[in-house]
Order: sequence, then structure tokens, then C-alpha cells
Amino acid sequence: MEGQDPAEDEQDRYEAQTSQRPEPLGRTHDGPDDKNDDREKEKEGDGHRACGDRPIQVEEGPAGLVRHASAGKAPGLIRPLGAAPCRGLPRRSDSARQQTFSHAGCNLHAVLALGIEGTAHTVGIGIVDDACRVLANVYSMVQPTKGGIHPREAANHHAEAIVPLLHKALDVAQVPAEDLDLVAFSQGPGLGPCLRTVAIAARSLASSLAVPILGVNHCVAHLEIGRGVTHCQDPVLLYVSGGNTQVIAFARGRYRVFGETLDIGIGNMLDKFAREVGLPFPGGPILEELARKGTRLLPLPYSVKGMDVAFSGMLTAALASWRNGASLDDLAFSIQETAYAMLTEVTERAMAYVGKDEVLLGGGVARNRRLGEMVGRMAADRGAQMFVPPGDLCVDNGAMIAWTGLLMHSSGVRMSLRDTTIDQRFRTDEVAVRWR
Repeated sequence: MEGQDPAEDEQDRYEAQTSQRPEPLGRTHDGPDDKNDDREKEKEGDGHRACGDRPIQVEEGPAGLVRHASAGKAPGLIRPLGAAPCRGLPRRSDSARQQTFSHAGCNLHAVLALGIEGTAHTVGIGIVDDACRVLANVYSMVQPTKGGIHPREAANHHAEAIVPLLHKALDVAQVPAEDLDLVAFSQGPGLGPCLRTVAIAARSLASSLAVPILGVNHCVAHLEIGRGVTHCQDPVLLYVSGGNTQVIAFARGRYRVFGETLDIGIGNMLDKFAREVGLPFPGGPILEELARKGTRLLPLPYSVKGMDVAFSGMLTAALASWRNGASLDDLAFSIQETAYAMLTEVTERAMAYVGKDEVLLGGGVARNRRLGEMVGRMAADRGAQMFVPPGDLCVDNGAMIAWTGLLMHSSGVRMSLRDTTIDQRFRTDEVAVRWR
């Protein structure tokens, strides 16, 4: 503006820049994430239950960037050479970075991503390289003394645990923070306070290290880590966790949801039943042990509606039977047999519909041996194969977030800080899967 003092003009520019910087770790505010908590998003999409694309940018590898060669099957990740150093953290010099490349442009330094998971009761940090080698995968879970998970209490737990977990993950992986090439975090779906906590942590870390940041769909991450470590090619995923129950398959550039729960997730149902009968959290593993001693199959609602399932009626009926004196062992046995038969049925129907001969289990409930037996038998009868990741990669974990972030970045997906707003209702089929 004419006549404006140069010092005032400089001050205006400074305030405009500082107002857009990420907040320090642990600060809370009423910002875009809070407005997103209870807002339904109506989007139109193509195909089965698909919604619109996420706000992302796609880059093709502009001049001035060095493409790291892949150490495994994943495509190379793009990273600026000699990114601006951050305050308070040692970084590799430009000459040291140059030495990580051969004269032919081959990468002698694996691309590393750090992932932060925190959608519900578990906060976790994982470090993964571009060959899907899990270098570190540490996590901490809320243990409520009574009742279920309180979102704010879980968020407070995550805020207290995340920095110690970060140091632990770096120690386990034996890599300095300045060698990280990417920071990824669980953008949704999940509990709002928990998502905000890990989003703030990821923004702060990525900004301090001057590396890219990507928000990852939690459900897609379960699928991708399973594909990465089991080497299955194109499976139907039976995703079974506390808050989610879905049957997913890849079709026309997206992971399509072919069936899902109409009310509560399978893990939620198991934990609620366990809590009502006086068992500690998490109740699923305890019910699995009790079910091995059960001898009677009690009648419970078998709620399969087309490709979808419902568990609330089973929960109500099981609790009524328990109050009427039914054996807890028999109830645990009956719940497992009925619920897992429902899941196996809709999974087989999805495999037949899409013509796939691989099935992948994912989510915390995938660790249940009886569920694995039933789905494995179904797959064998169809001449198909079943794949299950290691147990610590079935539960919510940071390694799956890191690996999916690497896949996204290698395919050209980019996000600014403005694009990292959390989404409690971030559906699986909203993600444009550009890396397949």
C-alpha cells in the first residue's frame, strides 16, 4: 500500500507467516479439526459406496528433486535434496546426502518413514523402510479401570505417551531423527480428541525435520501392511477391529466396501459383552480363552443382511442369556461361533462376486484363532489362500501408517499442513489408490 512504513509492512508479513505455523506438541485449540467432529460430509462418487477424492496434490517428479531408488518392491520416494535444516536438530549435510547416491543415481540409503497411529485406545509409532521392513513398532494402550474408552482420557494418554514412544522407536530402529524422510499419521476414522493429538504431533515433527507429511486412512493402512508383509497380491480383506467391520476389495482405483457392519464393530461387541459380565478390557482375548471351554451352542441372532452384518442384537441376546444363568463359557463359545460364521459367509460371498482367490485378515480381532480357522477352511474349500499378518501388525500400530504413507508419497500424493485436518468419518472408499 502506498505510503506505508517499510517496518510496518515487514511486521505484517511476519505475522502472516507465523500465524500459519504448526502448533507446539500438546496445545489444543478450537480450529478446523473441532468443527469436523460432528459434521456429516455428503459426497458423490463413482462405483459401489465410493465418495469423492481427498484434498491431495499429485506431483510427477519436478526438476530439482532427487528420486531415491527403491530398496524393495515399492516405487521410489521423492525428496528434496538438501532440505532446509531445522532448529535444534542435527541434519546430514548436503555433501553427506550426496554420498548416499552413486554416480548412476542409485540409492545407498533406504527411504525411511515414521508413522503415528492414534485413532482410538492405542497410540503407536512405527518406522518402516521402502522395502516394507519394519524397523520399529512400539505402542501403548489405554487401560481403563472401569467402563469403556473415554475419548478425552484416551487423548490425554496419547499426549503423555507419544514423546517417550518416539524416542523408543528411534532407539529400536537405531536411526537418528534427521534420517527420516517422511512423517505419516492416522487422519481418520477414529475418535476426534485422539486424532487431533496425533495430528498435532505429526505436524510438529514434520515441520521440525523439514520433511513431507501425509495423513493416512486407518482402514487402508491395515490392508496395505497386510499386503506388504504377507506378499499377497490382490486379496479380499476381512477387516475386523473394535470400531470397524468391513469386507473390502480393490476395484477401479479404490478399495471398495462390499459389506460392513450396520451397527457396531465386532470388537466393540465383544468388549461390551465382556465389560457387562465383569471382565477387564480388552475383553476379546479373554472371551477367546473362555470359548475353548464351552460345550453348548446357545441360540443367538444370526444377522446377515445381504453383504452386511449386525451385532447389536447378538449382544442383547447374549446378555439376556447370561442374566438368566447361562454358562459364561458356553456364551463365549456361542458368540464366537455365530459371529465368525456371519463374517465368513459375507467374506466368501465377496470373494465369489469379485473373483479373487486370496483373503487377508486385518484388525485386532484377526488375531483370534477361531476366526482364522473358519476363514481358512472356507478359503481352502474354494481353492484360495488365506493370509494373516503377525499379531503386532494386526492391532492398531504405527508401522502400518508409515508404510501406507510411503506408498502414497511414492505415487505422487502430497499434502500441505492445511490438508492434514482430521476426519472422524474418513471412509475406506474415499481414498484414491494411486499406487496400484
